[in-house]
Amino acid sequence: MKKVYANAAEALDGLLFDGMFIASGGFGLCGIPELLLDAIKEAGTKDLTFASNNAGVDDFGIGILLQTRQVKKMISSYVGENAEFMRQYLSGELELEFNPQGTLAERMRAGGCGIPGFYTKTGVGTVIAEGKEHKDFDGETYIMEKGIFADLSIVKAWKADETGNLVFRKTARNFNPPAAMCGKVCVAEVEEIVPTGSIDPDHIHLPGIYVHRLIQGEHEKRIEQRTTRAA
Repeated sequence: MKKVYANAAEALDGLLFDGMFIASGGFGLCGIPELLLDAIKEAGTKDLTFASNNAGVDDFGIGILLQTRQVKKMISSYVGENAEFMRQYLSGELELEFNPQGTLAERMRAGGCGIPGFYTKTGVGTVIAEGKEHKDFDGETYIMEKGIFADLSIVKAWKADETGNLVFRKTARNFNPPAAMCGKVCVAEVEEIVPTGSIDPDHIHLPGIYVHRLIQGEHEKRIEQRTTRAA
């Protein structure tokens, strides 16, 4: 089965459609699948629902798709750092489903494991719990959260072999493994593709069985908040 593709547009060919649900890895600007997001922008796919911790910044990450009005709904934990995200949400132009970060990660992981729902104490007694099933276990109240089952997962890793085994670089791992697991199809972009068998099995963070398509590319390393001091 061919997994390595020449570029992002080729890797996404035949996968995109209007109204689809996409799970995206990344945290802030760290570990975001920037090349695949650029290709989705160029494809013009619209009415998208994204499950992602946040939406990058105005001109990078999912923020570029907010600028072009290609996103209909965000399932996220955080709206900061992105003025357009905040503006569209407050004006009612963008649907937003807030999720605590741990809950969002577990919803993705659960979907990847075929688990339709789970109970958590996080959010009990807050607006997060409104409209959700409540259940008591050992005298404690929990709410039920549903697993995320996306049409497509897009993720970024540091290194891959030709079968799609992925290695992430430190904190850039973040939401990428659970996001990769929960999509019907997963497309990954990496900085380096190495021969199959050259990665120590103990160093693999995500097995290639979850990854269907793969590209290698050059990535921009942005700093979200640059803090400096006088020399």
